[in-house]
Amino acid sequence: MRSMNTARRTCEEFLPGLLGELEKIPLADLEKPGSPAIELFRAHGGPGLVIPKTYSGSGATPLQAVAVTRALGAVAPSLAVATTMHHFSVATLFSLADSLQSGGVEWALLEGIVEQGLLVASGFAEGRPGRGILSPTVEATPTENGYRVSGSKKPCSLSRSMDLLTASTALPNTDGTSDMAVLLVPRQVEGLTVEPFWSSWALAGAESDEVRLKDVFVNEQQVMRTELGEAGELDELQTVGLIWFELLITASYVGMAGALVERVLESGRGTHTERAELLAQYETATLLTEGTARMIMDGAAGNEGLGRALVARYGAQDALRGAVGRAVELLGGMAFIGSGDIAYLAAASHGLSFHPPSRSSFIEPFLEHADGRPLRLA
Repeated sequence: MRSMNTARRTCEEFLPGLLGELEKIPLADLEKPGSPAIELFRAHGGPGLVIPKTYSGSGATPLQAVAVTRALGAVAPSLAVATTMHHFSVATLFSLADSLQSGGVEWALLEGIVEQGLLVASGFAEGRPGRGILSPTVEATPTENGYRVSGSKKPCSLSRSMDLLTASTALPNTDGTSDMAVLLVPRQVEGLTVEPFWSSWALAGAESDEVRLKDVFVNEQQVMRTELGEAGELDELQTVGLIWFELLITASYVGMAGALVERVLESGRGTHTERAELLAQYETATLLTEGTARMIMDGAAGNEGLGRALVARYGAQDALRGAVGRAVELLGGMAFIGSGDIAYLAAASHGLSFHPPSRSSFIEPFLEHADGRPLRLA
């Protein structure tokens, strides 16, 4: 399949040998707890994929990152989902390093991620009903030269392989107000523990367990302050991070669906018309993610760009739902019975609908945004 072959070539260009190593391992082993996939990703230079060459990274463009993610999603779904959390956290870091808010520490941190193969987990509010994606997940108490923070994030992908956790918090001010901030917490810090949380067999290899912080000290250099605009829209750093998240999490599931569609095309199941319709439905999702990637490359990564990215995500989500159902139907009962991979890919591919923001929470902000107002997700 042309689009999947292109994705594989791009993945081989940036992470040479990784797909070959992953393909040697049965899907069931890649997707279970303790999967070797994350360490293979680390060993093949994955942590530096989207970090610009200015900071010693591989410098993959958003379009190239989409292709790599899609290729990984087709062979190791949990890996694609888990590493999306790393990439969007890193994108926030290099956006900060390029901004006027930079404290200078971000440059060294980015180079350290590349040189040491560090993995960054995201401790934002994903998975918490009724909370926004960037709502604080931990509480901070001022102390000498920094803060003491406590709280938890569940689920938190890369929880057991991470080297660094990014977590959102509200920093209290003396006047009773608070400032939004993102904290950088090393994995080995005293007071950070990981507890079992993920009970489903689907995407179990993503290490999405609970990360707990109990009276963890964070100094001022580990604090990235952010703000909300007057209308409630996210600030520049939050917006960039969220666009990257929506882009790559969607690409992860496009890859999973692509593995099923490719099976249909290679087997010749169904009529020419049925296969063509299936392919067109699937490629709709592919083109939507690529359109978002090109938008970022064109510099449209602000509030309006976020609105477009979310529209593309929900459009891709709808296209994938139809494509996956049709692919499984065309593959037939004997193929479904004969390989657990088909059932697994079909089940895992539905996970996109569970990532924030939920479709219902987007309705009112979307209508307001379409009417010319800023997109407000806070």
